[in-house]
Amino acid sequence: MEVDTVPVLRDNYIFVLHAGKEAVVVDPALDGPIVSWLRSRGLNLLAILLTHHHADHVGGVPGLLQIWPNAQVYASALDQERIPWQTCGVSEGDCLSLLGREVRVLEVPGHTRTHVAYHLPATAPDMQEELFCGDTLFAGGCGRLFEGSAEQMHHSLQRLLALPEHTRVWCAHEYTEANLRWAVTQAPHLHDIAQRLANVQEHRRRGQATIPTTLAEERRTNLFARASTSAELAALRAHKDGWNG
Repeated sequence: MEVDTVPVLRDNYIFVLHAGKEAVVVDPALDGPIVSWLRSRGLNLLAILLTHHHADHVGGVPGLLQIWPNAQVYASALDQERIPWQTCGVSEGDCLSLLGREVRVLEVPGHTRTHVAYHLPATAPDMQEELFCGDTLFAGGCGRLFEGSAEQMHHSLQRLLALPEHTRVWCAHEYTEANLRWAVTQAPHLHDIAQRLANVQEHRRRGQATIPTTLAEERRTNLFARASTSAELAALRAHKDGWNG
């Protein structure tokens, strides 16, 4: 199985997992770029994985279903009203099988009340551990607390960070540089963050994505991931929300 990144809108990423002639799409903000991408490669859309209900994660679903009406749509079973296209409601602990890979569902509220993540464990030596976490964990950051609490977000981040450190993290926005520019103002003594920022800025100058990251990198340089308590995370989140740097 391979994973490809399709950038859309200002800073969104849509992820396409594919093996053979079958594909799975994660959080399609738009349908047009994905239709073109799949058709250019002769791929059939098998399923759509949705992490939460925000328009920049689900906006492309109706258009994709017009072309591939048999595609299964996986989303939180607790959010059927706001994600009406779902054909398979998922909950904590559910295990799917897609493209020959096991896909485990984790409930990770905080950004929204029903946010889920999809973890693909490495069940064979030649497999890569993958995590599609929507807007819960970002490279160098975490999602805003729109519907959830700092306690929920702290718990959700700790759950994700407990996965193997080599897990590749596919987060849905290119926020890395902004997150790290803020982080160096809060922790100027942490040289790993400053070094990561320099590397990220070089990638962006070249027009390169900073996604995926790894859980090892986030444990080392993400202040939200390093927060030891929900109160610490809440303070960091409040400061970041008001930061204009």
